[in-house]
Amino acid sequence: MSETVRLVCPAGRKHVELWAGYALVALGAVAVAVDPSHWANVTLGVLLVLVGAALAVHGHMIKSPVLEVSDGEFRYERGRYIVRVPFHDIGSYHVLPGRIRSLGLCDTAGRPKRFPSLQNRRTSRAYLPLTGMTSPAKVESFMAVAGIPPRKRSLTS
Repeated sequence: MSETVRLVCPAGRKHVELWAGYALVALGAVAVAVDPSHWANVTLGVLLVLVGAALAVHGHMIKSPVLEVSDGEFRYERGRYIVRVPFHDIGSYHVLPGRIRSLGLCDTAGRPKRFPSLQNRRTSRAYLPLTGMTSPAKVESFMAVAGIPPRKRSLTS
């Protein structure tokens, strides 16, 4: 496959922290603008701006999972954690249901592939965590465009 196919999973916590941070900064500016001569308004405004800025900065630091298929390679990236699998080693996939969805990959024989843990522990896992806002339909359409069949329709199941 010569084209790059990419899916960025939406992170709800990131959106909430960004919107809340920007709202608190605006609320702090309004609190100071209402009556800048009173010390309580200025103190409240400065505190709101500082908390809002900290919340917005923390929201920008949250990394969303990215699925990408390009140049014969499947890549999963979440912050500094990167998993690379040769495209020809993937036989099928399945999306695990739950509050936080996960993507499981199977090899050409139908066995689940194992990946190192996200927290540098000695255990390994058979799935790649996505986010709770990730729609299974979007993952299925991404995998269909990439050319990876679902587990229930794979030839080896």
